[in-house]
Amino acid sequence: MFTNVTRIKDFFIVGFPGLSPDYYIPVSVVLFILYLVIVGGNIFILVFVKCESSLQKPTYLIFCHLAMTDLAFGTATLPKIISKYWFDDSVISFYGCFVQMYFVHFLGATHSFILMVMALDRSIAVCAPLRYTAVFTNTTVSVLCGVSWILPLSWMVGIVVDALTLPFCNSNIILQCYCDHMAIARLGCENVREVEVVSFIGAMCFLLVPLGFIVSSYFIIIVAVIRISNSEGRMKTLSTCTPQLLITFIYYMPRCFVYMANIFGFRISIPVRIIIVMLYSLLPAAINPIIYCFKTKDIKENLKRRFLVRKINTSSKT
Repeated sequence: MFTNVTRIKDFFIVGFPGLSPDYYIPVSVVLFILYLVIVGGNIFILVFVKCESSLQKPTYLIFCHLAMTDLAFGTATLPKIISKYWFDDSVISFYGCFVQMYFVHFLGATHSFILMVMALDRSIAVCAPLRYTAVFTNTTVSVLCGVSWILPLSWMVGIVVDALTLPFCNSNIILQCYCDHMAIARLGCENVREVEVVSFIGAMCFLLVPLGFIVSSYFIIIVAVIRISNSEGRMKTLSTCTPQLLITFIYYMPRCFVYMANIFGFRISIPVRIIIVMLYSLLPAAINPIIYCFKTKDIKENLKRRFLVRKINTSSKT
């Protein structure tokens, strides 16, 4: 038994270890701009799809669900780390840290499941185009995305409660930009291994199972594309999958790198690990709206039409 177990009232967010105070303001400004980009870009997608009746189709409803997870994730994580560097406020309450941890992992799991729905959407569109509109309706997407939001709820509560049972020994310093399960579990005195095993099982279920489905779906899509007789048809079909492939690649590749590094014992320094985690956590949320707008034909054409109409109205008034 540990006798030096203490009742922790607060945690301290370290952010980027070793960062000179001279860079606190510039870093906080960069993070604040990143947050504005995430909020502005994802709200724009939600409003634009809502206002454009021609975009209220399964594919774009899935984009809206992804935008909601990205918006929520940025809001759950960035304000605290911005406050840490802007106002030198590193303190987060004990239960506040666990609430943040819950949303970090809940939203990550939800995002994975919605990416799985997106892969299903593309595989049906490519492999059974004549049946697509009948099989994959807006109602179907709403149900599947609703399940994607509901499935992780109870499991993530269990993960948080499991971590709450850990006894903590003195240290209350979170070596991360936000509270996540790994950072908190490492502060525990005992039963840490059991908690980490539960967390690992959760990660396998909510990250790698969807990834396995996504890889299988795109393998089926590639086989279907190869069977198309003319090259123009192949390119056109592949172009409809480009946004989804980019979004999935940006989301999963850094995560897989970190997991593989852990499995094979490749040591990553704490500052580099934190930067990688921040990149794979927040970069997709900022980049996804750009991919939606410039790599999706319908959204791009609607944007052009809106811009041209506004330009014509402006010139006619002058």
